[in-house]
Amino acid sequence: MGRLFQVTLEGNVYSCKHCHTHLAVLDDIISKSFHCRHGKAYLFDKVVNITAGEKEDRLMMTGMHTVVDIFCIGCGSIVGWKYEAAYEKCQKYKEGKFILERFKVLGPDGSKYLIAQEAQPVGSDADDA
Repeated sequence: MGRLFQVTLEGNVYSCKHCHTHLAVLDDIISKSFHCRHGKAYLFDKVVNITAGEKEDRLMMTGMHTVVDIFCIGCGSIVGWKYEAAYEKCQKYKEGKFILERFKVLGPDGSKYLIAQEAQPVGSDADDA
């Protein structure tokens, strides 16, 4: 596999909540209106310091998508997923984009997003994520 080099980001950085490895910058957020099993999730244009799992088709609230789970290279924690393909025409904008689950990352100010019992969504964009 070889040695993995970590990229250090500057500015308002989202990082892994377990090992603080930098993952993305605030300026690369496309949308904050996504939801997953654990609450909020953000759609990013670029994410660094991750490895990708196997491609799989997942039925989500917005239709069928081919996705890969993404893992922090620092500690191996799953931090979200990447959209490889969308089968619905209106969902094509997600292809090649990344979801970071807010529960699994630290915000730019170092804050943690905690799951409130009432924050459990009834439906989510990722029923299996």
